[in-house]
Parts: sequence; structure tokens; C-alpha cells
Amino acid sequence: MEYISTFDMLKIGVGPSSSHTLGPWRAAEKFIHTLIQDQQIDSIKSLTIDLYGSLSLTGKGHATDLAIMLGLSGADPEYVPVEDISGIILKLKEHKKLKMGGINEIDFDPDKDIIFNADFLPFHANGMRFTAHFIDGSDRMEFYYSIGGGFIVQERHDEEAVEIQNAAEYPFPIATGENLKKYCAEQNKNISDIVFENEKVLRQPAEIHSELERIWNTMLECMYIGCHTEGTLPGGLNVRRRAYDSHKNLIGDVQYNTPQEWLDSIRKTEVKFRQILKWVSCYALAVNEVNASLGRVVTAPTNGSAGVIPAVLMYYLTIENHEAGMEEIKRFLLVAGEIGSIFKKGSTISAAMGGCQAEIGVSSAMAAGALTELLGGTPDQVLIAAEIAMEHHLGLTCDPIGGLVQVPCIERNSMGAIKAINAAELAIDSDPKNVKVTLDQVINTMWDTAKDMNAKYKETSQGGLAIKVALADC
Repeated sequence: MEYISTFDMLKIGVGPSSSHTLGPWRAAEKFIHTLIQDQQIDSIKSLTIDLYGSLSLTGKGHATDLAIMLGLSGADPEYVPVEDISGIILKLKEHKKLKMGGINEIDFDPDKDIIFNADFLPFHANGMRFTAHFIDGSDRMEFYYSIGGGFIVQERHDEEAVEIQNAAEYPFPIATGENLKKYCAEQNKNISDIVFENEKVLRQPAEIHSELERIWNTMLECMYIGCHTEGTLPGGLNVRRRAYDSHKNLIGDVQYNTPQEWLDSIRKTEVKFRQILKWVSCYALAVNEVNASLGRVVTAPTNGSAGVIPAVLMYYLTIENHEAGMEEIKRFLLVAGEIGSIFKKGSTISAAMGGCQAEIGVSSAMAAGALTELLGGTPDQVLIAAEIAMEHHLGLTCDPIGGLVQVPCIERNSMGAIKAINAAELAIDSDPKNVKVTLDQVINTMWDTAKDMNAKYKETSQGGLAIKVALADC
């Protein structure tokens, strides 16, 4: 059984998609690293990259080709200044030269050397083939798959596709909700405490705390940028940014110097119920508008659903508990990460495999469970909240118009956040003895639903809204 860390589920990266942008970016980095490691980088004459299935069908709208160029060039999605991205891409396209990993410069024409193939590879809907053509006439071919949430696996015949941390090495190996509930009962601990003990196997406590703070600060900055950026999103749909207008209507023309100053001010503002709904939606919209603009977000568990968890956490900080600080934020993130990992182990977090239930549904479940612990819920109630949130996303399709992570994706984050809050409230008032559906049962049902779902509703833009609303009409 595999161990998946909180920091695997909550990754810092660049939008608009974890499976179609971050995953291919990481695959390109890994391919270059392998060539360097095997001392072949200087012998390459040219490269060909083939994209398959969902990566091909919606790759242009998800900036898959741009991500691969950036990964091949040596830029890292976690640290590259987002303001530099357009310049890197423009230079590469103009000069048709690629300096692989910053080492070997070759001729490279993205329009010819990145090939979009509509057919699917057997292992996963998001397949890639990287082919290095060497000076001596030989080739090296590697296959990678982007399996959702920025996770990638490499197709190999002589060893495991990915390096897997053995969960038996951890004090509390967790595969299911029942495992987690059992450990909490035996140890008389909250879920966040159990998760922290597991994380200590991988990192020192000080590093865990600093990384959680970095994740939160990235989320906060992302919301701040989204609420203070006006205009139209790129991609051709001409979607107007709404977080800016919503934020201005809620708070007026007040100016802030930092995201923290902004947060502190909001926490002093009295809000009514209707305004609460508007604030939560505003937070979620802000994140996913930044994501749609190739901005920096936290994959939670995917980029397309990155707005749900920060929006619900902001709800707690600005509405529920004005005294809460970094301790509560860290607990929230640890619980959310663990719930996400259970979904990944038992089902999928890839829309190309499971539709949008695998993205918004999972993120809503993660947020609902995390909020429940902060509201004083028991571990049983945390799992009840996660189950409720997913139960009411079952069957949700992924049909992005124009292959862009914009319509209906951005709005879905606000809906997922509101459902998460409602699920937490229902769970807090629930007696676990009366629960009819467990988290593990809903995860199994989600996976069955994913397998039954028609392929055209799995991030291909070949069904639903994607064919009812033409790009040319927008």
C-alpha cells in the first residue's frame, strides 16, 4: 500500500490544470533529468513529443504544449516567476530553439515537434510519448502518464512505474476511512494529529510546519491577486473576471499593501448570511481566475478545483473564528490532504478518468472534512462530512468549453465550497450511529460511476456544454 503525503495532495504549481499542465510539465522535467543522468543530453539532435487522448483533445486549452516547453527548458513550476512564462514561450516560438535543461540547444518547432494525437493509449487517458533523436541516428522513447493532481507515472517494463513509499513504514498506514477512524479511536487523537505523526517519517517537524505555512501563504496570495485583478481571461472565451467586481462590491475601494493586511481587514468586517455566500464565492472565483491565467496556485487536489479548499479555509478564518491562527490553518490542511489521499487510493482524482466528480467532488469532500475538525467535530463526523460532500457530486461530468478551465470549471469551485460548508454543518449535527453511507462506500461508488461514465464526459470537450456552446459564439 502506498503512502501519499499531504504535500503530494497540496502542491504548489502553475495553472490552468494539474493533469494537463503540471503533470506534463513534470514529465518533461523527468525526461530531461533522465537524459542528463544517462549522459545523453549532449548527443541529442531533435525531440518529438506525442500527446494522446484527453491531453490531445483539450491540450491547447489547458496549455499542455506550453507546459512541456517550459519543462524541457528547465523551468520549475513551483518556483519560476509567473511573469517570466510568456517571455520564455515567446522566445522559444520565435527562434525555434530549445535549450534542453539549460544545457544542449537544439532546433525545436513546437508546431511540428509537439503532436496532438486524438487516439488514447491503454493505460490512462492522459498519455505522452517523448522521443529523443540522437546525432548517430538512434532514438530513445519514453512514455509518461499524467494521472491527476500533478502525479505522473512512467511506463517501464523492468521496474515499478513509480517510486512508492511503503505505508508499512509509517506508524499509521492508512488506505481507507475505516483505517483512519480506527487509529483515531485507539490513540484518542484527532485526524490532524495522526497525519502529523505520519508526516514526521518524511520530514522534521520544523519542515512540516514551514511547508504548511508556505502552502497557506500561496493560497492567500492567490486569493488576494484574484480579488484585485480586473479584466478578461485568456483563451478566446472572453470570460470576464468576476472576483474583482464581487470583491469591490463587498469591500469598496479600500487599498491594501499585503495579502495578510487584506485578510486582517476582512476579519474585522461584519457580514450577513447573504454576504457570507458572496464572500465564499468570491474567494473561490479569485483562485480559479488566477489558475485560468497561468498563475500560481496550490493543486488541491487538482488545479481545476484549487479554489474550494482556500475558500472554505477563508470562510473559517473570516466568518467562524476571528481568533484562529496558523495552528488551525495547519490542522485544516493536514486533514484535507489525508482525505484527498484516501480518495486517490480508492478511486481517482483525474477528471480524464472520472469526470468532474474526481476534482470538485474530491476537493469539496477534503474541505468539508477539514472544516468539521476545526468546528469541533469528532473524527467520525469529519468522515461523515467528507462523505456527504462527495455524495452530492456523484456523476458530475467534465465538459469544459473550448478545452479551457473556465466554463463551467470556475463557477464549480464556488459551488463546491458552499456544499463543503453545508456538509460540515450537517455532519456536526449527525450521530455516527445513524449514518447510512460511509466514506469508503461513497469512494467505491464514485469509482464505479467513473468507470460507467461515457468517455466524452471525461475532459475531452466532446460532450455536454462543450458541444452545446460553440467557442465562436462566446
